[in-house]
Amino acid sequence: MKNLNEMREVYVAGIGIVPWGVYENKEHYDFGSDAVFNALKDAEMEWKDIQAAFMGSVYQGTGSGHQVIKEVGQTGIPIVNVENACSSGSSAFRLAYQMIAAEIYDIVIAVGMEKMPKGPIQSTAFRPWELASGFNVQMANYANEAIEYIHETGASVEDFARVTVKNRKNGAMNPNARFQKPVTLEEVMKSRMVATPLRLFHCCPLADGAAAAILCSKDKLKSLKRSINVAASTLTSGVYGEGLMMCGTVNSLKFPAKPGIVKLSADQAYEIAGYGPEDMDVVQAYDTMAPSELWDVEKLGFCGVGEAPKFLKEGVFNIDGKTPVNTDGGLMSRGHPLGATGLGQIYEIVTQLRGEAGKRQVNNPKIGLTHAMGAGPNSSVTIFKK
Repeated sequence: MKNLNEMREVYVAGIGIVPWGVYENKEHYDFGSDAVFNALKDAEMEWKDIQAAFMGSVYQGTGSGHQVIKEVGQTGIPIVNVENACSSGSSAFRLAYQMIAAEIYDIVIAVGMEKMPKGPIQSTAFRPWELASGFNVQMANYANEAIEYIHETGASVEDFARVTVKNRKNGAMNPNARFQKPVTLEEVMKSRMVATPLRLFHCCPLADGAAAAILCSKDKLKSLKRSINVAASTLTSGVYGEGLMMCGTVNSLKFPAKPGIVKLSADQAYEIAGYGPEDMDVVQAYDTMAPSELWDVEKLGFCGVGEAPKFLKEGVFNIDGKTPVNTDGGLMSRGHPLGATGLGQIYEIVTQLRGEAGKRQVNNPKIGLTHAMGAGPNSSVTIFKK
């Protein structure tokens, strides 16, 4: 394995996305290939330039990435299908990053795509006894975790609702988001109960969607001005002793986990990049349920335990705040097509660092971070810089 100091610099040359919503008459390979074509156009490259493809999805079945690439062009390149729950897209991106950094390839593409099944997220990441215990009901899992967070920090259900209000406001400025209508605090608090204490508007919408990123070495860039450097890309899995309701694990009283999986992935990324949370100008945090954004930003180091609700209320996480979080609406507004989510986050950070986010543009950002979480469990953090 090469020393990190010996690794080649990696750049995002192009990004592509499609509007996220419900594609009744299209399959994942239809809108997935659209995202690929959009990324190629953005990078000013042709398909013949791509040397390998890493394809993230969860529910699309055997050879899902091959089905997408078949719509673009069959050139014999290696295609690797990545299923890593909600971190599938960011895991595919990390593999693409490593291939360039290790000088195995010069130009590769990472794609995330998903046509979601109807109804609540169907997870097969649990054993039979866990399914019988109800761990497959994600809203209930997060509700249990939310109650623990309330007991630990004194947060309120209204604090959770403010996450939804902020993110739906941001999503209204994102033409690719599934939900583009703002909501009020009162509307969130009056939405129907799903799993106490979480109401319907505390839960992210599922969606069909796709996003793609083309990564390359510096000498292969068509436009250095619009390129964004990948400063770090990390992926961690579960650690003994940490309680993660979404993954069917509970805290160990005898062997508590320190640090937990999110902090572990973030600390590794900060060390590799040479930056800390105080250096981040824009953040994409994992908000599959509204309260998860609060404990996410705490574990990522942007504030202390229990401080996120106060910072949120004061506007710190707003687009014009000190640390803008989920500027595109996050999962709460943009939607959650599992395999595409991580690359959707990456699309937004690259767009922000380029200064191309339009009405939701952060003022002159130079460094940004994405964090995606998935069953397994998995935690991925990626840091970008201009």
